[in-house]
Amino acid sequence: MISLNVSNLDLYYGAAQALKGVSLEVKPGAITCVLGRNGVGKSSLLRAIMGLQRVKSGSIAIDGRPIDALAPYARVRSGLGYVPQGREIFPLLTVEENLRTGLSTVPRAERFIDPEVLRLFPVLKDMLARRGGDLSGGQQQQLAIGRALATRPKLLVLDEPTEGIQPSIIKDIGHAIRYLKETSGMAILLVEQYLDFCRELADRVYIMDRGEVVHGGPAEDLDRADVRRHLMF
Repeated sequence: MISLNVSNLDLYYGAAQALKGVSLEVKPGAITCVLGRNGVGKSSLLRAIMGLQRVKSGSIAIDGRPIDALAPYARVRSGLGYVPQGREIFPLLTVEENLRTGLSTVPRAERFIDPEVLRLFPVLKDMLARRGGDLSGGQQQQLAIGRALATRPKLLVLDEPTEGIQPSIIKDIGHAIRYLKETSGMAILLVEQYLDFCRELADRVYIMDRGEVVHGGPAEDLDRADVRRHLMF
């Protein structure tokens, strides 16, 4: 498994600064959660990590090896799996075809759908021939996670996986994330607004506000009033 280190990232959209000196660490076998209100830079941080958004300064490293110059597909080959906000599945492709789009970056001998993915999300096994656009929002989120897992990641990056999802599927997704950590030692970086979801899963939390990390510490810190005030709307 791999670790991720983000150091002093600055990111701009035109003249507007979205990230200001952001640093964090994601360790193997641990769930790291980034919390914050809408518009504080959480998704920008994940897009920067995946190489989808150019940063002005700072560095991103896997196991101490800088990946700043790598294209997004090369970062996936290095072990990063990404579940974007909004799922971004292909609505006209079947569930099976969506899962297979995640295989393009893995060695040819491994270009098959890992049975573990279908075991984690049995609804996908039952709907392999259905079009992605015909699935419910929760089922599409499971499909998006399954597609990321198809890349055989060593570090899974998820952007608000509970957004717009019914409570029963939130529980299923939480169980899957915990299972991946406990059985594979996978590092997991989770951006979320749902406080209880993070409290139940996270080992370490970072809180962002106005493009900066304003708190970092163990998940137990979420029970402190001085920490929770950063999350008040």
